[in-house]
Amino acid sequence: MQKINLVCVGKLKEKFWADAVAEYCKRLSRFACVNVRELAEKRTLKEEAENILKELRGAAVVLAVEGKKFSSEAFAEKIKAYADAGQEVTFVIGSSCGLDASVKARADLLLSFSDMTFPHQLMRVILCEQLYRAYMINGGGEYHK
Repeated sequence: MQKINLVCVGKLKEKFWADAVAEYCKRLSRFACVNVRELAEKRTLKEEAENILKELRGAAVVLAVEGKKFSSEAFAEKIKAYADAGQEVTFVIGSSCGLDASVKARADLLLSFSDMTFPHQLMRVILCEQLYRAYMINGGGEYHK
């Protein structure tokens, strides 16, 4: 079973965000072992980066607005390639202040979901949903339309 790590700076403050992430993590448990690691926000991005870099395992996929955009099908192919290689994947979502350049430089992939800016709490839900969609696409499930 593939290992997926979500390294997120900051806590989910609203119950509805936490409930949504929990639901998608439950759904994902059929396909992957998902570990969510919440890191404390720090005074500087450099301090946050030090903590983030310690948590990286396997392929580091860092969410950044300037990153590469994928269709859901192409994202599913990328997830499948990691799984086929037996590779653990760590996704990183920075704080509302962004990410230090050292985290982006360490990334195996900079990933963008849009040119728009989303709240980092919502981004965690979107990432979990897209991971679930990717596994459903790869498994031939009916979730993806």
